[in-house]
Amino acid sequence: MNWTDAYRRRLRRKRLLIRAFRKRRELSVVADRTRAIKPGDILLFSTQRNEKIRLPFFLKYYRDLGVNHFFIVDNDSTDGAASYLADQPDVSVWRTSASYKRARFGVDWLNWLQFKYAHDHWALVVDPDEFLVYPFCDTRSLRALTDWLDASSIKSFSAMLLDMYPKGRLDAQPYQEGQDPLEIANWFDSGNYTYKKNDFYGNLWIQGGPRTRVFFPKTPDKAPALNKIPLVKWDRKYAFVSSTHMLLPRGLNQVYDEWGGEKASGALLHTKFLDTFTKKADEELTRKQHYAASVEYKAYAAQLKDDPDLWCRWSEQYINWRQLEILGLMSKGNWA
Repeated sequence: MNWTDAYRRRLRRKRLLIRAFRKRRELSVVADRTRAIKPGDILLFSTQRNEKIRLPFFLKYYRDLGVNHFFIVDNDSTDGAASYLADQPDVSVWRTSASYKRARFGVDWLNWLQFKYAHDHWALVVDPDEFLVYPFCDTRSLRALTDWLDASSIKSFSAMLLDMYPKGRLDAQPYQEGQDPLEIANWFDSGNYTYKKNDFYGNLWIQGGPRTRVFFPKTPDKAPALNKIPLVKWDRKYAFVSSTHMLLPRGLNQVYDEWGGEKASGALLHTKFLDTFTKKADEELTRKQHYAASVEYKAYAAQLKDDPDLWCRWSEQYINWRQLEILGLMSKGNWA
């Protein structure tokens, strides 16, 4: 063991928790229903801005999976999203007008809420355009998965981010509030993925898919990361380091088998690419609140002016989780 690195990671984790404690002052309560939470409830945490059109299906999807309570940070929405969320009986809402970027892209806010409310609960952290699929999700609830993880002494569950997109122009099929976005964005890249290990944190760094292929073809190393660890049996000593790409302690990032086997994993179906995306990209480019001086949104803006069709002849139409397992994009491991 490298004791210097171990010390640096412990110090980093303590600093992240202190930072989250300080950032709590930026959050004001809109609706607090946390007294209704029972021991063992599955909790979901998310930040959002102007996503009201997505929220009805998002909430329904995760309720149907088995989420018991939602924690949402509204980052100064202007579309009525905060009021809509406040009317939901299983949602607690906080609002902030503070900088998303200075809160480490919302991670500080969620680290604080998880520290305060999620200890000893399974906590799921996803964006409103991300939909978790896992082995047997068509027949088994999220509770069945977490019960198996508990019985197997597994504390974290990984899911590769899989970018979904329509066939044809992004604006060809208007998305309606409450609609399943996968009715429109139901294609994905079955290959074109690379990975490497981060030795300091121990996680895998995955890149590729349509965002690399279309938006970062000449600089693939700048493409967004696709590795995620969205589901964790939370402890107040834990902290996410960068989105849900990695967290501390380091052992929580070791969600893969280095000895030739397979650990159970899922996928996050990422439905960013709907007809609403161009407007969203323009807004975020103007706000400049995203990673690396919004380099991702600059790439989107440069390409979107030509209305790109992300579909190609190697695209695969989504069917179900079993298809993703066959393609090697997720695994049921030894969960039978």
